[in-house]
Parts: sequence; structure tokens; C-alpha cells
Amino acid sequence: MPKIKTNSGAKKRFTLTGSGKVKRKHAYKSHILTKKTIKQKRNLTHTSVVSQADEKRIKELLVA
Repeated sequence: MPKIKTNSGAKKRFTLTGSGKVKRKHAYKSHILTKKTIKQKRNLTHTSVVSQADEKRIKELLVA
């Protein structure tokens, strides 16, 4: 039986922390930045943790 492949889209978007949580980047930071405030753009720069409701699905894509 062949190995199960890791989802390459999820691999590029999410990272696992040491404690097993899933980190993600914020959306709305790629283009049309002129109308967004400096504060809004700064706050979108930081990473955040995926919600517990979605965590199980994303881990299945990453840990294959």
C-alpha cells in the first residue's frame, strides 16, 4: 500500500507548533493595501492559531 501524501496546499499555509497547535497567517494582506490603514496592515502581519473546530481537519491534511 502506498504512502499517504501530505496535502501540498495545506503544507504551504499552515505550520504545527511544538505543543501541537496549528498556526496560520491572516487573509487580506496580499493586494489592495492602499485603502487599508497602517494599523490594520500591521495587525494582519502577525500569525494566529487555528480555531479548535477546524484544527482536526487541518491536522489530517498535514500529518499524513
